[in-house]
Amino acid sequence: MANTFELIASYEVGAGGQSAIDFTSIPSTYTDLVVKCSLRSAYSGIDSALVTFNNSGSGYSYRSIWADGSTVASYNGSSQSFLQIQYMPGTAQTANTFLNAEFYIPNYANSVYKSASLDSVEENNATTAYAIPQACIVTGKQIGRAHV
Repeated sequence: MANTFELIASYEVGAGGQSAIDFTSIPSTYTDLVVKCSLRSAYSGIDSALVTFNNSGSGYSYRSIWADGSTVASYNGSSQSFLQIQYMPGTAQTANTFLNAEFYIPNYANSVYKSASLDSVEENNATTAYAIPQACIVTGKQIGRAHV
């Protein structure tokens, strides 16, 4: 991972929310790409955020470990149309708490298969909260746009 970071884009959603966020024109002049998110849903239950790159609805695979403090499970998906950030708290969860996530994509400007990691953790003032590390594969995409 890079030992220095440079902010190339930032987006803050105001009151009322936003259904999607696009980071466009991501320059190819860096070696690694890191996307950090702090998310909360307007939906009453637990929600998910869907992530795609370059408006592509194909070529995503992942292996995840899911843990909630008492249970651990593993699951995977291949040839998916998006990557998923899961367990985003909604209005029925503790007020003013968020899911925090980080995508790390080394060598993002290369147009071949790339490995990526997605680590997320739900903040919640309750007996159950979720932590989900994922190993991801993004196939044949030179990343110039991220959609959350």
